[in-house]
Amino acid sequence: MAAPGDILRSATDPAWFETALRRQDELLLDHANCEKKAASTALSIMFAYPEDFELAARMSRLAREELRHFELVQEKMTELGVEFRRLSPSRYAEGLRRALRRSEPGRRVDLLLCGALIEARSHERFVGLIARLRPPIAEFYASLAAAESRHAGLYLRLAERRGPDAAARLRELAAIEAELATMPDPEFRFHSGTPA
Repeated sequence: MAAPGDILRSATDPAWFETALRRQDELLLDHANCEKKAASTALSIMFAYPEDFELAARMSRLAREELRHFELVQEKMTELGVEFRRLSPSRYAEGLRRALRRSEPGRRVDLLLCGALIEARSHERFVGLIARLRPPIAEFYASLAAAESRHAGLYLRLAERRGPDAAARLRELAAIEAELATMPDPEFRFHSGTPA
């Protein structure tokens, strides 16, 4: 299986980073949503596969860490005076969800592989943002970047242990993820495609 940093099939378009520099408040708002969703995803996997003790234990710890990250993003929003407002979700996660296999054991493997891809994309974008943003946001994202890579690695290892087809399936899902992360997108979100 590939390393977490090697699973993405495309790099984020520089235009996405240029938009992020102009829309930092929106970036933080959607980042908070992403952390909540990451915790929710870990919990839903835990509930879907309660007989898999290793998976349940790993997802429980991951959910707690993702919720802590959510709290940190909220604190940063308060510190910077970013007011909460609701944002529509990006098409990214839904596009990956549509690609999931419906039957088991394939569905569990796909859920874990999608988790790895999402975390790897988050890591890639954090690293790109760190180089472009000023403190305190750059430092804040630097503090979270390593966790995203670690989470991607966790999801990859868990998928590999649960499916002999995980490496081949990762290639298929990575192609879908690459398209979702780079195709023109009418909305700007943390995981959106290239701004249209």
